[in-house]
Amino acid sequence: MKIPDFIKSNLLLKMTSLNAVVVSMRLLVSAVIQRLLFDQVGAEGLYKIGQLRSLTQLLTSVTSLGVFNGVVKYLAEYKDDKEKLKELFSSTFVFILIGSLVSGTFLFFFSDWVSFYLFNSTEYSYLVKFVAILTPSIAVQRVFNGVINGLSEYKKFAKIELISYLLAAGLLVLCLYTNNIDGALMAIALAPLIWILVILVIFFKLLKDTIQFSSLKLKAPLARNLLAFSLMSFVATVLLNFVHIDIRSMLAEQMTERDAGVWTNITFISQNYMVFSSSLFTLYVLPKFSGIYTGSDFKKEVFNIYKTLLPIFGLGMLLVFFAKSIVVNLLYPGLDEMLPLFKWQLLGDFIRLASLVLAHQFLAKKMVRNFIFSELLSLGLFYGFANYLVASYGVEGVVIAHCIRYVIYFFVVSFLVWRYFRNKKTQNFDTGIANDIVSD
Repeated sequence: MKIPDFIKSNLLLKMTSLNAVVVSMRLLVSAVIQRLLFDQVGAEGLYKIGQLRSLTQLLTSVTSLGVFNGVVKYLAEYKDDKEKLKELFSSTFVFILIGSLVSGTFLFFFSDWVSFYLFNSTEYSYLVKFVAILTPSIAVQRVFNGVINGLSEYKKFAKIELISYLLAAGLLVLCLYTNNIDGALMAIALAPLIWILVILVIFFKLLKDTIQFSSLKLKAPLARNLLAFSLMSFVATVLLNFVHIDIRSMLAEQMTERDAGVWTNITFISQNYMVFSSSLFTLYVLPKFSGIYTGSDFKKEVFNIYKTLLPIFGLGMLLVFFAKSIVVNLLYPGLDEMLPLFKWQLLGDFIRLASLVLAHQFLAKKMVRNFIFSELLSLGLFYGFANYLVASYGVEGVVIAHCIRYVIYFFVVSFLVWRYFRNKKTQNFDTGIANDIVSD
C-alpha cells in the first residue's frame, strides 16, 4: 500500500501512523486479556495485578538508577562519537549494576514486608523474591529501550513492542489457566525477560555496534551528567508508582478491593491508549527538543506536534467516551460503576498529553529543578485531592483529582517553559551587548 505524500513528508505523522497500527493490535489483544483476567480473577484480582505492575514500573527506574532519558538524550547527541558512547555505556553499566544489586537485595530479604505493603498479606512474598531475582533483566530491558529510542529506530521499536507484547500475552494466558492469579502474577513478572530476548533477536547487531560491549569498563565518567536524570526519574517514576500503590491501598482499606479494582481498570484503559503517545515522546519529541535552542523554533515544533497529535487523540478519546458502555460490557461486564469515571479520566488524559509535550523540554535541556518542582506539585495535588475527594465522591473522587491535577500542571509547565526561553533571550541579549563593548 502506497503511503500518502503528506505522511511521507512529516516524520512525526509517519511515526504516528506506524504506531497506530501497533497500538491498535495491542489494544485488541489487551482487551481480550483483560476480559479473560476479569472472568478468572474478578476486580479484586485486577487490583493485585495493578499493584504488581506498579512495582515493576517503579523498578524500571530504580534498577537502572533512572538513566533511560539520559541514554536517549546523549545517544542522540553522541551517536557518531565512539569515545563518548564508550563513556556513556560504561557509566550506564555501573548504574544498572548498583541499581539492580541494591533493589534486588532489598526485595529478596524484605519480601514479607513488601508483600504486605502491596497486597495487605505476606502470601505473595514468594512473588516478591521472584521479582528480586529478575531485577537485572528489568534494568537491561530499560537501557536497551533507551538505545532504540535514542537512535530513533521507530520501525524496529514498533516490531519489538508488538512481538514482545504478543509473547508476554500468550504466556499470561497460559499461566492464568494453569495457576489462576498466582500464574498471572508470575507471567507479568517475566515480561521484561521476554522483551530482552526479542530485542536481542531483532536488534543485536546494532546494539553490539552502538554499546561496544567488549570496551565497557567499571567506570562512570558521565556519572554527573546521568545523575540529573536519575533524580528526575526518581520523582517521575518511583514517586508516581508509590502514589498509585498508596491510592489503591487506600481504596481497598476505606472501601473495598473491588473499588480498588475499579480504579485499576480505568487506569489500565487509560494506559493502553496513552502508550500510543509514550513511544512518540521518546522516539521523536525528546531527540527533537534536544536539538532546539531558540524560542521561535520551539514554538514552531510544539505547534507541529499539537496539530498532528491532539486532533487524533481528541477524536480517539471522544470515541472511547461515547462507546464507554460497550467497552465496559466487553471488558468488565457488571462493573457499571466504572461508567461515571470515563469523562474525568479522558479529559485529564487529554490535558496531560498537551502538558507532557511541553514538559519534555525539561528532560531535553536537563532543567532539573523545573522538572522536579512540577512533578512534585503534580503528585502532591493528585494525592491530596484524591484522599480528600474520596470521602464525598468515592472512586470517582480519584479521577476528578486526576483531572484537576493536570489542569493546574499544564499552566505551571507552560509558565516554566516560557520563563526558560525569556531568560535565555535576556542572557543572549546581555552577551551581545558585552561583546559589542569589548569590540569597541
